Amino acid sequence: MSNKDVLVFEIEQAKGKPENIKHPDGYCPFCDTDHLVNIIDQKDDMIWLDNKFRTLQDTYQTVLIELSDHNGDISTYAQSKNRQVFEYIYQCWNQMIKSGKYTSVLMYKNVGPLSGGSLKHPHFQIIGLEKVNGYKHVEAENFTGMEVYQDDEIELNISEKPIMGFVEFNIVITDPKKIDKLADFVQTTVQYTLDDFYGGKFDSYNIFFYKEYSKIICKVVPRYVVSPYFVGYRLSQRDGDKQVSGIRDVLREKLNSNGMLD
Repeated sequence: MSNKDVLVFEIEQAKGKPENIKHPDGYCPFCDTDHLVNIIDQKDDMIWLDNKFRTLQDTYQTVLIELSDHNGDISTYAQSKNRQVFEYIYQCWNQMIKSGKYTSVLMYKNVGPLSGGSLKHPHFQIIGLEKVNGYKHVEAENFTGMEVYQDDEIELNISEKPIMGFVEFNIVITDPKKIDKLADFVQTTVQYTLDDFYGGKFDSYNIFFYKEYSKIICKVVPRYVVSPYFVGYRLSQRDGDKQVSGIRDVLREKLNSNGMLD
């Protein structure tokens, strides 16, 4: 790996950064909308703005606030609100990609104390990397796996080769016009992650977005304490086929009970 593959963290830029995931009474800048600055765009209560704390060298870091409710979450949004959020984040992400200013543009979401985030208020991050290809070490097989559901418009599977492990859900569409369907499947997958996965023991997850040719891929990752095999050796792990089959069956039933399967 060359130096060009590494993101450089600038600790001085992180001084004063607010944190309220582990400290719920902490100040929330996303609730204090009267004092937000450098707003790029706004639609209803969704606000896209520059990240005040630019902690990564050679990047353009932005934040997209999903709504005004500090305690909101994809798992509890009304379907119409969740679809609105997904349509807007895709629009903003695609705008940065099409600008041609960046080597790559990442979009992801942190939720919960194990997710790597610092603020509870629901938001996505959209980051333009000026020198680094953020997708260089991600392979097509990271997005394939045991099928949960597939039709002509959408696919949901569980990774056979997760990027980090142990269980990663991939939701794939080939037409941006189907972003509403993507939003619905992601919402149900997040609900499953928080309510049913291993008996509802998880309170943290990440969502990552990728573009692969005509595909738009959303990866939902329940967050564990990171495996030492991954930390020390970059070896990912996955659950065994029997366990994954059980996960598939319960998730498929949840999709069916939500009226999402043909």
